[in-house]
Amino acid sequence: MQQLRATFCESDDLKLRELTIAGKRCAFAFLDGGIDRLLFEQSIIAPLSAAESFEPPYAESLKKLVNFSEEAAEIPLISAPGPIAEGDAALFVDGEDSAFVFSLRKPEKRSVTEPPTSSVLKGPREGFIEEIKTNLSMMRRRIKSPDLVVKTFQVGRYSSTSVAVLHINGVADKTVVKQIYEKISKIDIDGVIDSAYILSFLQAKPTSIFLQAGTTEKPDVASAKLLEGRVAIIVDGSPIVVTLPYLIFEDVQDGYDYYSGDWRASMIRIFRILGALLTILLPGAYIALQTYHVQLLPLKFLMTLMAATTGIPFPPAIEMLVVLVLFEVLNQASIRMPRYLGISLSVVGAIVLGDTAVKSGLISSPSVLVIALSAIGIFCVPDQVGTMSILRLVFLCISAVTGFVGMIILSIVLIGYLAGLDNYGTPYLAPYAPRINPDLQDGVFKSGTVSMVRRPYSIPTPNRTRMRKH
Repeated sequence: MQQLRATFCESDDLKLRELTIAGKRCAFAFLDGGIDRLLFEQSIIAPLSAAESFEPPYAESLKKLVNFSEEAAEIPLISAPGPIAEGDAALFVDGEDSAFVFSLRKPEKRSVTEPPTSSVLKGPREGFIEEIKTNLSMMRRRIKSPDLVVKTFQVGRYSSTSVAVLHINGVADKTVVKQIYEKISKIDIDGVIDSAYILSFLQAKPTSIFLQAGTTEKPDVASAKLLEGRVAIIVDGSPIVVTLPYLIFEDVQDGYDYYSGDWRASMIRIFRILGALLTILLPGAYIALQTYHVQLLPLKFLMTLMAATTGIPFPPAIEMLVVLVLFEVLNQASIRMPRYLGISLSVVGAIVLGDTAVKSGLISSPSVLVIALSAIGIFCVPDQVGTMSILRLVFLCISAVTGFVGMIILSIVLIGYLAGLDNYGTPYLAPYAPRINPDLQDGVFKSGTVSMVRRPYSIPTPNRTRMRKH
């Protein structure tokens, strides 16, 4: 007991409870708040205190005495601090070289609700939470098969975070699964707080601005990806599940697409792509037209633009950059500001600040309109908000220097770079670069579920047959 107190640095939440079991001195060690105290008192303490006999082997005696669903695990004394730190209760018997661990964890967790980032009109409304066992049970409820394999790792020297890797045996490619196992097992870090920590170790190019792994908060989406041959990584303490391999067109798709009509889903996907292109290219195109390619504008539109920008003290590029920075600052402030102050920020930012800046002649109304359209379009593909924000700024700077010529060259270089990315044997731009004809039925345009007889050829899998027609 003295060694255990020293190991936990005399921490106040370490509780040591001594008791005598049939004349044998024993002690329980646990962390306050980490175990179910009612279950501990009724199912363990009460029967042990009333025991008339407690003889070696103590593991067998505990099985007979304790009315508890989970058997006590026998571990060496030197390993006892680990389970205690994770929330278990350990029983020490005087003179024994082993400890007996009871899993009585009762972690605080929020209820299963619809995730705020993935609200849907139709379809399942439950989302992952921060408790890994609950998340695994939701996955098991959707894929009721012994072929669903769950491999658990403990990552983090201090946090000892549970990381579960899920795949369907016979559907997921064994090479991909092995690569993920090896990368996670080699992670040596102080602690893992969120799945983003694991994600940075799984990407082929961690320094790239482009995401190289899918993320979701919905069990139905994660289950669908497993059925296609992907691997899911669930991290304890995080509601975000990582899926691999990853295609960039996954972010254009949404769970709602599969619960609505095919033509409706195809149209929505086109709008999402247009919104993303609008976000990235519109500010740069506006600067290029106003600075270098005025002759491309219709005469009436040009006259309106000249009237709106006359008297503005800044060059078009500087003016657009100022407006962009202003919108980014307002966006960050709205995210971090308390909810009850959000309306005040909207009034101050959108009405007072924006309207006053335009009327005072510091910025023009077309610039505000362009950035506003770009800011709205960025949320058409919410998982790519960070990447699109960086690309928007890069295209704006290039267009200010070289106009449309620079934007075209940058677009070609960007597409070439994306076409060269490989994600666990999956081309980043598949099924369009390279062109994989069978996978086009669930690309930008979506075909009916009955026509998707085989799993995507973009994803490595030993079993292509998804459905058999009779």
